[in-house]
Amino acid sequence: MPIRRLSPETVNRIAAGEVVERPASAIKELVENALDAGGRNIEIQADGGGLSRILIADDGKGIPREELPLAVERHATSKLEPDDAGDVDLLRIHTLGFRGEALPSIGSVARLSITTRSRDETDAWAITVEGGETRPLAPAPFPGPHGARVEVRDLFYATPARLKFMKSERSEAMAISEEIKRQAMAHEAVAFTLSLDGKVTLRLPAEHPGDEGRLRRLSALLGRDFEANALLIDQERDGVRLSGYAGLPTYSRGNAAHQYLFVNGRPVKDRLLQGALRGAYADFLARDRHPAAVLFLDIDPLYVDVNVHPAKAEVRFRDPALVRGLIVGALRHALHAAGHRASTTVAADALSSFQVGFQPHTGVTHSGEWRGTSAEGWSGWAGWNAPASQTAQVLPGLNERSARVEPSWDGPSWPSQPAQNRDLATGHSPLATQPHDPLDYPLGAARGQLHANYIVAQTRDGLVIVDQHAAHERLVYERMKAQMAEGAVTRQALLTPEVVDLDPAEAERVAGRAEELAEMGLIVEAFGAGAVLVRETPAMLGDTDVQGLIRDIADDLSEHGQALSLKERLAAICGTMACHGSVRSGRVLSAPEMNALLRQMEATPHSGQCNHGRPTYVELKLHDLEKLFGRR
Repeated sequence: MPIRRLSPETVNRIAAGEVVERPASAIKELVENALDAGGRNIEIQADGGGLSRILIADDGKGIPREELPLAVERHATSKLEPDDAGDVDLLRIHTLGFRGEALPSIGSVARLSITTRSRDETDAWAITVEGGETRPLAPAPFPGPHGARVEVRDLFYATPARLKFMKSERSEAMAISEEIKRQAMAHEAVAFTLSLDGKVTLRLPAEHPGDEGRLRRLSALLGRDFEANALLIDQERDGVRLSGYAGLPTYSRGNAAHQYLFVNGRPVKDRLLQGALRGAYADFLARDRHPAAVLFLDIDPLYVDVNVHPAKAEVRFRDPALVRGLIVGALRHALHAAGHRASTTVAADALSSFQVGFQPHTGVTHSGEWRGTSAEGWSGWAGWNAPASQTAQVLPGLNERSARVEPSWDGPSWPSQPAQNRDLATGHSPLATQPHDPLDYPLGAARGQLHANYIVAQTRDGLVIVDQHAAHERLVYERMKAQMAEGAVTRQALLTPEVVDLDPAEAERVAGRAEELAEMGLIVEAFGAGAVLVRETPAMLGDTDVQGLIRDIADDLSEHGQALSLKERLAAICGTMACHGSVRSGRVLSAPEMNALLRQMEATPHSGQCNHGRPTYVELKLHDLEKLFGRR
């Protein structure tokens, strides 16, 4: 078959297949055009999942009449400025769009109509493109002083084969809603209104630019639970700034759907950024749990390439190590600053699990005597005025330690920052300070122990229930991590160095990270093309599968750019050792021991969750308890 030159119509439809994959991608391109035009109020309408009709209206600067025919031509844009020599620097892009493909691509597969009035003009004009054929300009009515209204009808009517690959109208509508949410997150100072099939589903007023306005916008989109459990992120390194909000580990999700990443205001899906986010939470979440985060990366356009994919959803960094280090460091700093804090949803879940009991006829007279049949387990009830010894006989276990209410704690006086090396077995502190009221501490004063595992503490405005085993396990784990950070990991030499065969590219990646792996106790070196030689492994791994470990590391380096497998295995070993070295469930603790555990939790970062991201304590406020009993 001879080589032929494709017709312009065919070229346009091929390009449209890359830019306009579905209605949501068409809306993304049009909304970005509205944002680049300076729109501060953007209205989006979609009918039939966006396949029947799409309307994007903005109050931006509009398009001048003489430029309107050029706007629907391929590779025509106002967002790239050539230099004196006529060259355009594609690494200095300060707008969301720049390729000049969106409007002509949509016009080649749909019926496109653009109505606009420029700030400098009194009349409005419209242009229409149907299946790639452009109609002449014509005067048109326009409701606002300036801006643009872009209407798309019968999307993909010119390429009916594409319609077979579209999902249901409901699925397409959900994709549109998610796209608008992402755009709204990145531009809190812009008002958005989304209508689906004539019904307004999203109305977001413009917020004040900055952290407070951004958090209000995120609260409107992700819910108040995210607002209550989000940590502020704001770090800068070498001219690269990371801002946004990340959820507490106990506010985790079963998938990564609540992770939103933006680079210079552009929503992206980047494996480097996702891998850095996973690495930052590696010590706090199980592998099947995912953090919730909305992160914004502001970087000089010269150091990021956004011209990687026609949809502009992927980027490439000049210094990926700097970006990853900034993300991991900023997130861990915020998590460390959160201390022992746990998410508010823990208490909400606990409250929703309470069952309120109601007995319409108690059978108790004003004198406290029991009348009628005794309730199950309460046979022989002698009344409230019965002697304590008789009550104890009737209610076995009431005076046992695991169910006893402790009196006001008169143990040692704990400082506001207790020593990390306090002996939890005795509760003694080597420091002496002025006495404090235990109720004023964040986790309060221990009042009792339930089922030899749960510590009940009273605070000034509520109560706290602590899982003693999970809490102490986290404390031991953090102490072990600190010891690892202070010195090199103990290594064990293999009796016979092991050769691991890999793909040449994988072997090169592993060998290139030899220095980083050595810090974690794994000594590797290149062994010809497509192989690495392992000489030493971390001692705490014991007799490990070297082949499987190296292959897992190679997969992590390929997918995430970091050796998570070894870190997670070391973390798992530390977690196992911490589990065996912590206070066990079923151990009866005295009041000083329980208070010592509470004080150490308050002074230890991340103590609000165990090594798998589950909460170590539940806090219930007094007003929550009053609601349970109908007092509020």
